[in-house]
Amino acid sequence: MSQIFEMELAGRKLRAEVGKVAEQASGAVWLSYGDTTIISTATHSEKPREGIDFFPLSVDYEEKMYSVGKIPGGFLKREGRPSENAVLTARCIDRPMRPLFPKDYRNDVTLVNTVLSVDQDCQPEILAMLGSSIAVSISDIPFYGPVGAVSVGLVDGEFVINPTSAQRKVSDLDLTVASTAEKVCMIEAGANEVPEDKMLEAIFLGHEVNQKIVSFINEIVAACGKPKHAYEEQIVPEEVFEALKKVCQPEEMEKAVFTDDKMVRDERISKITADFEAYLDTLPEEDKERMLPYVGEGVYQYQKKTVRKMIKVDGKRPDGRAMDEIRPLSAEVDLVPRVHGSGLFKRGQTQVLNIVTLGALSDRQILDSLDENVDSKRYIHQYNMPSYSVGETKPSRSPGRREIGHGALAERALVPVLPSEEDFPYAIRSVSEVLSSNGSTSQGSICASSLALMAAGVPIKSAVAGISCGLVTGETEDDFVLLTDIQGLEDFFGDMDFKVAGTHKGITAIQMDIKVKGLTPAIIRGAIARTKEARTYILDEVMAPVISAPREHLSEYAPKIYNTKISVSKIGEVVGPKGKTINKIIAETGVQIDIEEDGSVYVLGTDEAMCLKAIRTIETIAKEIEIDEVYNATVVRLAKFGAFVELLPGKDALLHLSEISYEYVKEVEDVLHIGDEIMVKVIGIDDQGKVKVSRKALLPPPEGRSERSGDRNSDRRGDRRDRH
Repeated sequence: MSQIFEMELAGRKLRAEVGKVAEQASGAVWLSYGDTTIISTATHSEKPREGIDFFPLSVDYEEKMYSVGKIPGGFLKREGRPSENAVLTARCIDRPMRPLFPKDYRNDVTLVNTVLSVDQDCQPEILAMLGSSIAVSISDIPFYGPVGAVSVGLVDGEFVINPTSAQRKVSDLDLTVASTAEKVCMIEAGANEVPEDKMLEAIFLGHEVNQKIVSFINEIVAACGKPKHAYEEQIVPEEVFEALKKVCQPEEMEKAVFTDDKMVRDERISKITADFEAYLDTLPEEDKERMLPYVGEGVYQYQKKTVRKMIKVDGKRPDGRAMDEIRPLSAEVDLVPRVHGSGLFKRGQTQVLNIVTLGALSDRQILDSLDENVDSKRYIHQYNMPSYSVGETKPSRSPGRREIGHGALAERALVPVLPSEEDFPYAIRSVSEVLSSNGSTSQGSICASSLALMAAGVPIKSAVAGISCGLVTGETEDDFVLLTDIQGLEDFFGDMDFKVAGTHKGITAIQMDIKVKGLTPAIIRGAIARTKEARTYILDEVMAPVISAPREHLSEYAPKIYNTKISVSKIGEVVGPKGKTINKIIAETGVQIDIEEDGSVYVLGTDEAMCLKAIRTIETIAKEIEIDEVYNATVVRLAKFGAFVELLPGKDALLHLSEISYEYVKEVEDVLHIGDEIMVKVIGIDDQGKVKVSRKALLPPPEGRSERSGDRNSDRRGDRRDRH
């Protein structure tokens, strides 16, 4: 029998029904907010997966097009691979929940969120985060939740919880905050240069609202939650560490990890692992077999304990930097010839190359989205991290969730400083190629793309830089150390990766990953302050000396865009029947032409003269033909009573036999031929829009002759003079 639970959230009803559907799942909830409805389920395997040293959690967010009354495109007419938004939503669900499962839990867990209906004022992404939290909390899966989540907007200087569709369009902030009962455990934000103090205020407001949501979920758990099942604990026996210390004393492990060269460190750890395995070979077979399965995990935990002790107790980082010190930085532009813009940013051993390409607005990416506010995007940021960047060998494949997430973070960081379509009518593709990785590649890609955009001449409002702050916690909430600009090892063994991007004016993006159960306000404030200081340094001391502002001119290899605007009623005439007119212009000029529904016309090409010619032709076609106007017309058809001439592409007029010349013309062919270019004057337009023209009106009357006198030859000579 199902049970229903309700609460008021931001002026709308949040309704959860448990026991209604998916009864064979470990936990399931039918959740609605306004008219947005989803099913969230959680399931787990009966036994742990053998041979792994991580928690196998899978999260899916399924966007069903029927939820917004659409039929999917394509031949199959069914949903395909997850959209970018679905991947990002799944990551937002994963990040706050993963640290709340037992660290040694090895059973497979799958969370599936199916979007059934979408009310545009109630974001399904937030509902999926809540649904996953409820499904796991009421299941028998071990979990230290629940988690609450809300969206925070900033409209006209005021904060809005779970903003409506209209409010999201004008909001200066798109912030998602997830919290447990005590602490913030996930932050994801995009912002229009929001100041740090305002961002902190928004985060803590979201955390405050989450407390009510967590209490609501706890009521559901108290009413219908299942007892948590026992699981096989994956604990490395103490005897493994004792044996390991005989091979590598703590001070030797410190020496092994104390270097700023990742490859050197990896070689040292590999030698320690090999030495430990060799030592186990000297032990009795029974002891060896008992400890051998824990070799990898034992070395990992020994290394982790050593690194954390060095930072927390000894006050030294593995590469010798101070806690607030940034690794060596460098920046460069114009590395790659012929591309429209390029930038290289290096931070320690992390190196990111960014390439910017400009195209027509028709090159924007079309999105099959559930959000009515988002149907396309003109700025596309993509992130690639090949295996060679970390010294590994494996074949390249399509981007994974991590690559999609990092690209989206960089994209979100740059969008607030981009010029409007009206000021810069280009589609922009920015591709970050990670050439070497040792932590903070996503933030390196933000800096590299900012450099490349300015080098390409994109008039961004301000340069954007990104930096990451790490964390090592102690036994109490007040016992922690913040690390500015974490490298890979500190990210791997630390407790937090707090990424912040922005300008001098304020924050444009935040993404927070943690491995602990949450962050205190003191940690969040400290991380925001640290990243602002580091970001300012990067902007002023590293990026500005290389390129301080966007170039005034685009690359010679970038297409040039010229625009004009025509009446909407004239779009059909410019396009012509079956595209005949516009295709003729394109063939003659070699340009690309895009016409928007409002009559905006964009002409793109590398030859300025041809672009301007296309613009003039389009403007001429769109112009109303008026009496007494003069045109350079082309003869397109001959008839017994005269000739038809093309005044403009797709616009013909009648040149009657009597209006060809003052001289007597017996046959049209005696004077005109198809393809001849002649000057004519408009002398009449009837009620049906048919145009009549005269060539004679532009010729001087012959002296001493009547209109019917003369011969054909003189007329033809005059005609040839006209043509030349």
